[in-house]
Amino acid sequence: MHSAGLVLHPRRDSKAAVDAVLGWASGRGIEILGIVDEIARVDCSATGVQPGELGKRSDLLVSLGGDGTMLRAMRLADGQHAPVLGVNLGKLGFLAEVDVPDLPLALSAIDREEFTVEPRLAVDARFGGRIETAFNDVAVVRVPGDGSAVVAVLVNGEQFVSYAADAVVVATPTGSTAYSFSAGGPITSPAVEALLVTPAAPHSAYSRGVVLSVQDTVTLEVLPSSGRLAVEVDGQVAGYVGPGEKVDLHARPGAARVVRLGMTTFYQRARRKLRLSDSAEIPLS
Repeated sequence: MHSAGLVLHPRRDSKAAVDAVLGWASGRGIEILGIVDEIARVDCSATGVQPGELGKRSDLLVSLGGDGTMLRAMRLADGQHAPVLGVNLGKLGFLAEVDVPDLPLALSAIDREEFTVEPRLAVDARFGGRIETAFNDVAVVRVPGDGSAVVAVLVNGEQFVSYAADAVVVATPTGSTAYSFSAGGPITSPAVEALLVTPAAPHSAYSRGVVLSVQDTVTLEVLPSSGRLAVEVDGQVAGYVGPGEKVDLHARPGAARVVRLGMTTFYQRARRKLRLSDSAEIPLS
């Protein structure tokens, strides 16, 4: 390994984690890169680069923050060879692999090549002449005061189902534990290649979600009775669409990769961090 890149949370204190990475790199001749504006906040010796260079020049990206930081690191790694190691500085950190106290052990395991990489699906949303990429989800969401989200889901050009709801969420398996889960969608292993379509607070006759193949072309068409809708990409408003407009979705398997050290499984993390509990009717012993 010749270089590693840092992706920092915009507000949380990341000094202890940054120092751990710099200490690991100094004895191995590894250059540490960071986005110029981010590393200026922590006064560290990393080499400053522009965001577009970080994924291209790094052999490993280290995300220091929460799930939002991890998603941003995955976008920076999109289409590049560098996998992403997630280090949790927050409370939930569902996507992260390790907490800060475990970071030195994780970096040593990477030295020994005692890790695997897990491919992650991305979804590109095309609307209004632009393309936005999500690793969690793309959602069309009602704007307060503008009416409900009345949306047809087209699969391979044919209308499959329509929803009237507060939002319609199209999630990757990575995003199945985020907005889609809150809306009642299924928890889905990241090893599955699929798109999950889930209505949030539906008030239509058909209110079930659907699971679609990544080989299918998927379009969200805003129907005439809908209000204006915000298009949210990984939780951030990327634009707006109105009646008669469409959001075309294209899945890209393996767009980014994350580091897994085998400390926990996806199912263990999901059960613990989502606080899943068994039915009260099932005896404990």
